[in-house]
Amino acid sequence: MTPVVRHLADIPPQPWKNGLGLTRELLTLPAGTDWSIRISVADVTADGPFSSYPGVARWFAVIEGAGVVLGIDGVQHDLVPASPPLEFDGAAATTCRLVDGPTRDLNLMLRGASGAMHTVEAGAAWMPALPACGMLTRVGGHCAWASGRVALAPWTFVWFDQAPSSLVFDPLAGRDDVAGWWIEAGMPGAGSTSRYSGRDFQAGSGGTRPGSGRYGDASTSRSVGM
Repeated sequence: MTPVVRHLADIPPQPWKNGLGLTRELLTLPAGTDWSIRISVADVTADGPFSSYPGVARWFAVIEGAGVVLGIDGVQHDLVPASPPLEFDGAAATTCRLVDGPTRDLNLMLRGASGAMHTVEAGAAWMPALPACGMLTRVGGHCAWASGRVALAPWTFVWFDQAPSSLVFDPLAGRDDVAGWWIEAGMPGAGSTSRYSGRDFQAGSGGTRPGSGRYGDASTSRSVGM
């Protein structure tokens, strides 16, 4: 199997609807605005509210910067790059306060789909539980699976439409505290249950296979929400 590889610097940014940051879309499945799975990286430059996404489950991780304080329905969450990814309801009233300057954040949004985000443990095998998976690197290294191996630069997104049984990421320079983030996902109707959230995501019949989406193609500029 050959994964799709995208470098974050090559993906054009899109302005948020509220004007408080920029987003780079790494993946939407299926293509267009009626997505079930959306993976993106956001540059947050100012304090403010998140856009509301009713019916969407969200995962969020700080990947660069001093960190943020998220207020989600009145509950405070202090997040830094070493924090585990946080899952929350996209319809929740959510505010973001920067700790000390701008941050860069990784987002996974799921509309009727299954998915999860995990911090990469360098050199340790990770076994995805869902049909498709990938990672965003924080440092350079090699991502290996049973039938292949690929060299990845820092801040590179790699995606497998068909998840290998296991993956390992080995950084080039020792063991970084956070080498990157694993992401796994399954389209509605895929018949998968996430072992991490304990929820059954058999949302309906049919669904579009992961390979029908797009990877970071932001050639048409539009405003998006965080």
